[in-house]
Parts: sequence; C-alpha cells; structure tokens
Amino acid sequence: MTNEDPYLWLEDVTGDDALEWVREHNAPTVDELTGSERFTELDADALEILDTDDRIPYVRRRGDFLYNFWRDAAHPRGLWRRTTLDSYRTEAPDWDVLIDVDALAETEDENWVWAGAAMNRPDYDRALISLSRGGADAAVVREFDLPTRTWVPDGFELPEAKSSVGWIDRDTVYVGTDFAATPDGLPALTSSGYPRTVRRWSRGTSVDDAPTVFAGEVSDVAAGAVYDPTPGYERHFVSRSTDFYNAIDYEVRGDDLIRIDVPTDAHYSIRHDWLLVLTRSPWTVDGDDHPAGTLLVFDYAAYLEGGRTHDVLFAPDPHTSLQDFSFTRSHLVLVTLHDVATRVEFRRVGTWEPAEVAGLPELATVGVLDTDPDHSDEIWLSASSFTVAPSLLHGSTADSVSIIKTTPAAYDSSEVSAQQFFATYDDGTQVPYFVIKRDDVTSGPTLQYGYGGFENSMTPTYLGIGGRSWIARGGIYVMTNIRGGGEYGPAWHTQAQKAGRHLVYEDFAAVARDLVVRGFTTARQLAAQGGSNGGLLMGVMATSYPELFGALVCQVPLLDMKRYHLLLAGASWMAEYGDPDDPAEWEFISRYSPYQRLRAGLAMPQFLMTTSTRDDRVHPGHARKFVARMEELGYPVRYYENIEGGHGGAADNRQSAFKSALAYEFLWRTVGEAEPAD
Repeated sequence: MTNEDPYLWLEDVTGDDALEWVREHNAPTVDELTGSERFTELDADALEILDTDDRIPYVRRRGDFLYNFWRDAAHPRGLWRRTTLDSYRTEAPDWDVLIDVDALAETEDENWVWAGAAMNRPDYDRALISLSRGGADAAVVREFDLPTRTWVPDGFELPEAKSSVGWIDRDTVYVGTDFAATPDGLPALTSSGYPRTVRRWSRGTSVDDAPTVFAGEVSDVAAGAVYDPTPGYERHFVSRSTDFYNAIDYEVRGDDLIRIDVPTDAHYSIRHDWLLVLTRSPWTVDGDDHPAGTLLVFDYAAYLEGGRTHDVLFAPDPHTSLQDFSFTRSHLVLVTLHDVATRVEFRRVGTWEPAEVAGLPELATVGVLDTDPDHSDEIWLSASSFTVAPSLLHGSTADSVSIIKTTPAAYDSSEVSAQQFFATYDDGTQVPYFVIKRDDVTSGPTLQYGYGGFENSMTPTYLGIGGRSWIARGGIYVMTNIRGGGEYGPAWHTQAQKAGRHLVYEDFAAVARDLVVRGFTTARQLAAQGGSNGGLLMGVMATSYPELFGALVCQVPLLDMKRYHLLLAGASWMAEYGDPDDPAEWEFISRYSPYQRLRAGLAMPQFLMTTSTRDDRVHPGHARKFVARMEELGYPVRYYENIEGGHGGAADNRQSAFKSALAYEFLWRTVGEAEPAD
C-alpha cells in the first residue's frame, strides 16, 4: 500500500463515522452467523459452562477470610464476597457479599466492570476498589470500608485513568496517575500512557498536593512504588520500567535511593534477608557464568554492600525451565516446565535443601494460586490438563496438600486424548505442539492456536468451551509452543524479539505443515486462531502463509506495525517488536507487518475479525483498518466489534459466550464443512 493511509479515520475510537462503520459491519456478521440451530447450541453451551454454579470459586486469603469475585447468570457483572476456610470447605459455603457490581451499576447508571481490589495490611478493613467502564484498562478508584460495607466519605478516590495505587498504611498510599501538573513540568504519563511519577498521598489531602517521591522519564513504560509490610522487614521500593523487559530498582531509606544493582532484565524478589534473582540473559557473577533462566540467592544486606556470594537454586537445561517461584513461611516453591510438562519442587528456606510435599497430582499443569508467607505454610494450588477439569488443592508445604474443590466436566472426555509432537524448523529447532482429539477421530477439521510472544508460556489446560464446542463435535484442537513464549526459558523468547520475530511465524507455519504431513488435516480443513499478539500472528498467516489455512480467526489484534507505537499502550511494546521510526528496525518489521503487506493476489483464507471498542490496550483501529483494506482488495471477511469488553473482548460471561459461539460457528461453517482433499 502507499505511504498515505486512507483509513486513518477508523482510528477515531468513538467517532461517529467510525462507530457507524462498526455497526454496518457488525450487522451482516451477526445476521450470517447467529441464525442457525448450531449457533444457538454453541452459545448456550458456552454460557452454561461460564455461569455454572458448580465451577470452582477461586479465593485469596486476606487475614481471617477467603475472598472471591464471582459472576453467574443472576450476577453478570459480579459479586465481591468472602467466607471462612471452614465454610469454604463445605459444598455450599456461606458467602458474605461485600459489593454487588450489578446493583452498583444500576444505582449509578454506569456500565461498571470489576477491575480489582487492593486491601490494606494487616487489618484488611479497607480496600481500594477499581472499576472500569465497559472493561477498559483505565479505571476509577474508590476506597471501601469493609465493616460498614460503604464507600469511605472523602476517602482515597481517583478519576478514570491507568493509575497505580497501593497502601503504605491505613492513612497513606503510593499513587501514580494522570496528575494535572508535575513539579518538573513534564507529562504525568509516559509515552505508553502509564504513570511517570509516584506520589505519597495522605488521607484528607488533595492528590494534587501530595509530594512526589519518584519520577521516571517520558520514554519509560512506567514508574512505580511499593511498600513491603512484612513484619520486621518493612521496606519501601521504587522503580523505573525503562522498557517492557528492563527496570531500574531502588530501596528507599529516608531520603536515600539505594540501587538494587541486579541485571535490569532480571526478575528479583526480596524476602527477609535474602535476595533472589532469576536471570533473563547470561550473567557472570562472582566469577561464575550463569545462563539465562538461572535462579540465584544472595544475602540481601551483603549484596547491597557489594558482596556477590551466592547459591544456585535452579539451573536450566535444554528441556527444563523455571516458570515461577513463591514463598511460604518455611519453603521456597519452584514451578518448572520439562518439555512443557509441569513439575513442582520445594526448598527449605535458608538451607535451600529439597523438601517433600505429598498429594501433588501427576500429569497435570500445576500452578501456585496463593500463599501466606508471613504467617504460615498454607498453600493453594490449581491443577488441570487438556482433558481433566480443574481442581483446587489446599494444604501446607510442611506436610501435604489435597483436593478440596473440583470443576465438573464440561464434556465427556473419557475417549479424548492429548499427544505431544515436534515440528522441525529449518535450523533444526524442535517446536512442540499438542494435538487433542477424540480417539475415534484420525483426521478432519483442525483448529491451531498460538500466541508466541512476551515470554508467555502456553501450558496444557482444560478446554471446557473448546472441548464441548469443537473437540466433542469431532474437531481436532492443536496448541502450539512456538518461539516467543517462555516454554524453554528466556532464550525461547529473546531469540524471537525484534529482528528475530520471523521465527515466531515460521515456527507456527512449520507446525501447520507438520499437521498436514502427519495426516491430521489438510490445508482446506485447517484453521488458526489467536488474539492480541496472537492476532498479529493471524495477520501474518493471512499475508505471508495464506495457502496453509482454510480459515483464520483474528481477535483484538495488532496489525499496523508502522503505527502500533503511536496507538494507546503500543509504545510499551517496542522492546518486543522494535521501533518503526528507526529505519533499521522498520526494515525487519516491514517484512511481516500485516497491514502494510496486504495486497492483491493472496490465496486468502476465510477470515473472521473480532475486537472491542473499549480495548484501551490494543487499539481497535488495527482491526478496523485491516478489514477495510481487505474489503478494498475484495477478500472475504466477517467483522464483529463488541462496543464493550476491554482487551479480553468481553465485559461479562454473556458477551464471552457470544464471542466464543461466533468463532466456533464460523469455524464449523468454513473448515468444518470443507472437503478434505487438497
């Protein structure tokens, strides 16, 4: 396409002309895809799974209570509620409702969507409640008093913005927001749209008068501050996220900023007297070379004084990576992946010797949900697999854990199995993927899902809606573990950043070809789906590998990579993709940027594009402009934009079910009815 973009007007998110275009495109898609009996079934099935009262109410402990946010058919916007552990263990817990978001939305005539609660420690009698309009990232913040179930008069309150706020004590918070003015005269927000400055805000004062405690640069992603109230180890920290993967961190002691001089791309945690550092790039420390993905522990006080004596708590190998670590009072919990299979390990704090904990399930993806390290060895874990519905485990790292809640099966998976395969890329890299299907299905309509970015690992998880809507009906589901993710440690991601981005798309294409070679499907019967960065992946498939697919579902996507850094939060991702204003970096971005690569003569698959007006992270203009350009070139395309929904594309279960049914109906109409022969 030419340098002039004729569709820039579609970037006006809520402009009258742009929204009229949206409505004109929504209507034929809805008319075409929602009229069948199958769509009605798909929609009802998805909503039943999302709304069922039998699903696990996941909780977080705060003091004496377990807190949960819950949506169902009677409460589509949700309930914030709590109960006790004894009550939670029963089949019908006695829930104490704190905030009814549906009632609040009706009373205030606002389209409120729950965006979270931050509670004060250790009393847990106040909460900073975030509410967004329509599911956007930007939210209002209000202070809520739990004993009285009322909003605090003249309490801490912020207007709609992408704010950060956290408790110091009952009467003081750290806050970053879109301040009216800053002492240095620079913008209050970074070029990515997040807070650049942090203030210490005391109760009863104006936020505009709160003193600034830390400021970053306009070019940063964000600046932040946090207070650690761990008894006996109370500490204040501030940080600058200079880009998406690098940060400069300090401990605040009085008026002094003490640099925590770890590699800027490392993840670190400070617990009591220990500093844990998870490397994301090779690091030579105290004469020892450590590869990316190594977890090291130091004496924190000695480290600040220049000491570098350390122990290695985890070292990666070509098949194994560390995904997460957390603490209980007595143990360090390590969650690793071995060829995308979860392993959980425990170490005794201080000695770092291995410890055994009974009751962990085998052949499941296990994740740590919550711990209470200041007070106990309590641990909450989730477990699931492709074919086994999620379960919730509770117990102690000093003893054992056991299942206390299960989610009912969404479909009969007794004759459904998952197999792992590896596609070989041109450089010899083995790219893993999973095939999930009924045992009586050997080949047929296949849905290939991928993401491939931001070190986000795709692990086996229960396919509730996908199982009922696709697998149980005879479809084959494929989850890919392409580069750009974190399945094999940081290098699996970093090799696919910026100039290496092409590896993401070539890996996905390699899996698509391998599925055909192995006889699972044909190009006509193969579909692919992805959202956000995965939506960019779908755009590249359409413009660089269209012959491999019969249909594509592209959701809340990045597509115009020439302008992505100028739209909403786009500037924050330049460390992932590169800077399009830099000619050297645009040179490699331009090789795949879908919007610029749309052209006549492509063997374009059937195409469904979905996005959300209220997505203030990835601009809906990406999707709108791409579809407009497709129509200009005469390609088949269906478009649906939820006027609400945020980056997830849906603001409630009703919208989520509709979005899901729309995609599966499209897939069954396209690859599901395609002739198998190429």
